[in-house]
Amino acid sequence: MLAEGLRLSGEGKVYFMSGRLDCMFRNLPPGWRPRRVLDFGCGIGDTAAALAARLPGADVVGVDLARPALAHARGAHPTASFAHLDELPGLPPFDLCYVNGVFHHIDPSRRGEALATIHRALRPGGYLALFENNAWNPGARMVMRRIPFDREATPMRPGEARKLVTAAGFGPRVTVRSLFYFPRPLAWLRPLERPLATLPLGAQFMVLAAAGEAAVAAAGA
Repeated sequence: MLAEGLRLSGEGKVYFMSGRLDCMFRNLPPGWRPRRVLDFGCGIGDTAAALAARLPGADVVGVDLARPALAHARGAHPTASFAHLDELPGLPPFDLCYVNGVFHHIDPSRRGEALATIHRALRPGGYLALFENNAWNPGARMVMRRIPFDREATPMRPGEARKLVTAAGFGPRVTVRSLFYFPRPLAWLRPLERPLATLPLGAQFMVLAAAGEAAVAAAGA
């Protein structure tokens, strides 16, 4: 279903996953390497495995609510480990949390609660990289309408996500970046995407922030 929806862009899942990871690592402090990484809402574990490949030696853990997806992830991706969301409070703290495409499935009234859960799972100064579909982008809305499990979801605006992240205790410095402006037929324009990253108009956006005032200490760790 996801592949069918993404076909509108001319690209597949790996293209978008790689683009998100490139954006995240480009905006994290230079030289900073997390030792423990959380993939919050990991699904079948593809991104958790990609994180493990990019961070040799790091402990990558994916959590999700869907037990069949977790069972698939455990069989398919031995380089990462996987746990049910209920087990998250008992896990050691993480240095980095990656989350993509989860919050538009959470009722707006409970999004703050979900961010508080992530904040508690991170060590002081640990980073959150939150990726979401951009409610302001018509292409993102068109793709969501083509995916059965996304049709009733409620996408966020970048400013809304930034306020929620700040309210949950992240910051005070918060980085917001947009990505995925041009579909494959306009791929020749993609070199412009990085210069356009500060405009909140891409199909997805990233909100990157550290847990509390310890961001500077984390960068030097």
